[in-house]
Amino acid sequence: MNENNKARILIVDDEQDTRDIFSRQLKKEYSVDVAESALIALQLISQNQYQIVMTDLVMPGEDGMELLKNIKQKWPEISVVIISGKASIEIAVEAMKLGAEELIEKPLDNLELLNIITQKILRSKWQAAEIKRLQHELEKDFDRSHIIGNSTKMQKIMKKIKLIAPLDATVLLNGETGVGKEMFAELIFKNSNHRNNKFVAFNCGSLSESLLESALFGHIKGAFTSAIKDKIGYFEEADGGTLFLDEISETSPAFQIKLLRTLEKNVIRRVGDDKDISIDTRIIAASNKDLLQEVNNGNFREDLYYRLNIINITIPPLRERVEDIKLLSLEFSKIFSQKYNKPELTISEPVMAILSSSPWKGNVRELKNAIEHAVALSIHDKILVDDLPDNIKKYPNTDPNSLQQLFHIPFNEAKNAFEEKYLIKLLSKTHGEITKAAEISGIKRQNLYNKMSKYDINPDSFRKSNKMSF
Repeated sequence: MNENNKARILIVDDEQDTRDIFSRQLKKEYSVDVAESALIALQLISQNQYQIVMTDLVMPGEDGMELLKNIKQKWPEISVVIISGKASIEIAVEAMKLGAEELIEKPLDNLELLNIITQKILRSKWQAAEIKRLQHELEKDFDRSHIIGNSTKMQKIMKKIKLIAPLDATVLLNGETGVGKEMFAELIFKNSNHRNNKFVAFNCGSLSESLLESALFGHIKGAFTSAIKDKIGYFEEADGGTLFLDEISETSPAFQIKLLRTLEKNVIRRVGDDKDISIDTRIIAASNKDLLQEVNNGNFREDLYYRLNIINITIPPLRERVEDIKLLSLEFSKIFSQKYNKPELTISEPVMAILSSSPWKGNVRELKNAIEHAVALSIHDKILVDDLPDNIKKYPNTDPNSLQQLFHIPFNEAKNAFEEKYLIKLLSKTHGEITKAAEISGIKRQNLYNKMSKYDINPDSFRKSNKMSF
């Protein structure tokens, strides 16, 4: 059963033709009721469970605006779509501010738009419900305090981590540079049975092979020239706890043999020593390379790969969980506002649009650095486009890499995404001047306002706050 099954829709309009046309179009897939007035609509809503109400704005008696206010006050879970034929742009915009999901203009030339809007709303409701369900499961005795993100992909990762954290199984984390693999390793540790012991993180690519062996296994006095006393390694330091081995792919084949022996026998041997030391250390390894491909290329031992790959978790890049960008940006803005002794800054709509469309090749780390840069430079009460690093300002754009992202989503969503980016770029170029934007785009002012309200774009955000005089 998908999210559209048995969805119930109420159409409210004083014109019978509109009720009949809309009802016939939607009854093919949904359960549809009609009402000729707001009064009748409220009676039906109190007796039935509707997912969506489509209402005209201008009706005799209580109009659509009052109906919208009533619905949002008493039944906030119901999505409201406004049907506008005679209403002014100002009224339509006000309706969107009050919580209307979409605006449909009468007469409607393409009835398929009704199905597209309905599917979009129902999909959004289903996703929100799924995230809420997963979040509820995760919040039961699960510490995720330092991980930010509520996207569906992130929730599924959290659910998996909740299952495997209490186990002693070795975990392999995969993901691009900057996705936060160490933070996820620490999350596993915090929810494990070893959380009262030590978490030790070590980057295997930071040392030469000889130093790497000493750092991890330790050494005894006299093992080499500078070994003036016995020294324990990170395996012993993390005994009873968890050792995180980042960039495991950067180790040499010779070292990989020694590491495999440690994992298989739970013993280490310090450099220069002739006896084994038993350890009880849980290993979480990570790589930004495809380890299986490294095995096929002869760069990584196959037996070690399978020994590490007991539990495999892939952390998705930020561009694949765009829903999390706003949450992360707001949190980073809060952190750096405190760091630089500034009032907590908000983030302007154009900036958020740019952040949401950037490819973030450096992932969360790059986003964090960009927000720190913006907060440090900001002289207003909010972060503006000019505050962003130069390499981030160029988004949203229409280069092939940016457009390529649109091919991974349904056509209607891609169309909306492109339209939203186009409007933001257009208004940024014209500094929020609607007349100029209409001239450049060939879109009528009235339609521009409709589109801006659809995407919750405020032209004031693009207008220059200060004019410099010379």
